[in-house]
Amino acid sequence: MRLSWFAKSRNRKPPSAAAFRIDIIADVRVPERAEDVRFFSRKLIRPGRPRRFSNRDPRESLLAVLYLVVAAALPIRWWAPVCRRVSRLGLKRHLRKEFSLYAEAVHAVLGDDIDARGLFEALLAARHRRRLQLAAHLVARRWSPTTRLEGLEGLRAALQRGHGAMIWCDQFTSQTIFGKRALHEAGIGAHQVSVNAHGVSESSFGLRFLNPPLIHVENRFLKGRLVFDRDDVYQLTIRIQKVLKENGVVLMTNNIHAGSTFTEVALGDSGWTHLASAPANFAARGKAALFAMSTFEEIPFSQYRAVLSPELVPANPPTGMSRDGAKNTVLQASYILLKRDCLLQALKHCPEQMMSWSRRQRLTEGRHDIGAGDGS
Repeated sequence: MRLSWFAKSRNRKPPSAAAFRIDIIADVRVPERAEDVRFFSRKLIRPGRPRRFSNRDPRESLLAVLYLVVAAALPIRWWAPVCRRVSRLGLKRHLRKEFSLYAEAVHAVLGDDIDARGLFEALLAARHRRRLQLAAHLVARRWSPTTRLEGLEGLRAALQRGHGAMIWCDQFTSQTIFGKRALHEAGIGAHQVSVNAHGVSESSFGLRFLNPPLIHVENRFLKGRLVFDRDDVYQLTIRIQKVLKENGVVLMTNNIHAGSTFTEVALGDSGWTHLASAPANFAARGKAALFAMSTFEEIPFSQYRAVLSPELVPANPPTGMSRDGAKNTVLQASYILLKRDCLLQALKHCPEQMMSWSRRQRLTEGRHDIGAGDGS
């Protein structure tokens, strides 16, 4: 399970980790929804020290080799059972270190009747199948999984307007490869926004050996990749605008760690989630269409379903401010709530494949290092 960094104790962060200051920018009310969206800024105050190796590198290396052998040598019908067996080898450790926070988050969003233990074990297996998906794309022969893309008509209709489209992707286990593959097979050439450390590890070893295979496979299904450093968001903005002006398609994963701002909004029964603000910002300021996307593994290694939402359009967009002018935070907040609705629907359908959950509490609860910005 991958939790957001603010769900972890600061005392447990390795010395090489970068330090950030989180400030509240504003609580923005969306009148027609009677809900608030909280905007945060994220500022680097101490750069991290690059590491040659991380604690995960040896384990990820061994798993990569294992699954390459499995994909090359074993029949496809054995792949899922192998992943399930391997996922249980470290079950006690995962239960001790991760399960309590996971269960708290899942119950907050989906209710107390949910079998959190069953979902947690299913997630561990899905994470291993994700590793084997990569290995299979690299070495497997006679493997032809089917990918089905829903909602393509809405995307094509939006592209006919000539202003491009942004697709806001959720962090389900099959999104990384099969979401891009589904778009590619449907004839959509997309540009993926990603940080320069995209992959399983940010160490020097990971950047050299562990991350390139994933990037290589992803690039098969992309028209281009917009790679940026976390300190170079301005140049990224220019490049995204250029793609959209050329009526292109831009994929952005819901990753709050890469940008300088993000948001917090209520989710489900009593939970909270944190969403990137950049896609909503582009949609509010320009004319590009905005879509949400989730990709599910319906039959392991056989059938995958990618779902594009209808175009996200606020019911009553605020007036009196040009979309091409200054930031309209109310309009951005409206887009955030629409994206939240799509995320909740996807979570109810397939919670065991969601890799990232936030804690039950709000970000400001239990933390004393979060300040109030000028807009709060």
